[in-house]
Amino acid sequence: MICAIHQPQYLPWLGYFDKIRQADVFILLDNVQFKKNDWQNRNKIRTSQGWQWLTVPVFHNFGQKITEVKINNIKNWRQTHLKALILNYSKAPYCSEYRDFFETVYGQEWEYLVDINIYCIERLVEFLGIKTKIVRASAYQATDDSTQRLMDLCRAVGADTYLSGIDGPKYMDIKKFKESGISLVTQQFVHPVYQQMWSHKQGGEFISHMSIVDVLFNYGRKAHEIFSLSADNVKI
Repeated sequence: MICAIHQPQYLPWLGYFDKIRQADVFILLDNVQFKKNDWQNRNKIRTSQGWQWLTVPVFHNFGQKITEVKINNIKNWRQTHLKALILNYSKAPYCSEYRDFFETVYGQEWEYLVDINIYCIERLVEFLGIKTKIVRASAYQATDDSTQRLMDLCRAVGADTYLSGIDGPKYMDIKKFKESGISLVTQQFVHPVYQQMWSHKQGGEFISHMSIVDVLFNYGRKAHEIFSLSADNVKI
């Protein structure tokens, strides 16, 4: 059984969902330290001018865990994000199919960042036809040591293989992992080029690493055609 583990991000990019797709169980690492202005509270969308950030404003104290971070709803960020999506993707092939979903998401006042992140991830997985089981790390017992935590979580869900991001081995104790009996595989994701809004403009070009909404609005459930273009993983 393959397990992948990652912090819950805001409308993550294509590679994030490719990792979910390749795992049997995906663990949302919701109980580690929050990183402000990282991918946990913002992401990029394609626009006629290139790309722009969609950032969820938060109240943040250094050292807070992701589960503890509250959204700053004093700012009118939800309307801003919805308008940006509609403005830039209204002519995309599948915008009308998913517009109601995003109107529902932004019509709700979320208190905690983790809740909107996980809700969106779980629903987007459904839209993309991904069948992977998704659970929260906070539901299991694990140590604070970074490598040991990963092994503890793998064991907790009955996994014998851990699917790491490409940079994972730089921060992990590889020897310790091998001694644990849990196989280690690294995701080798090569970002595909696909039909994208605004790339047809004079001087326009494909821009990679956008939020998954870019694929969703352009391909809908046919996103599996995009995933199939990614590279094979490498066993360490």
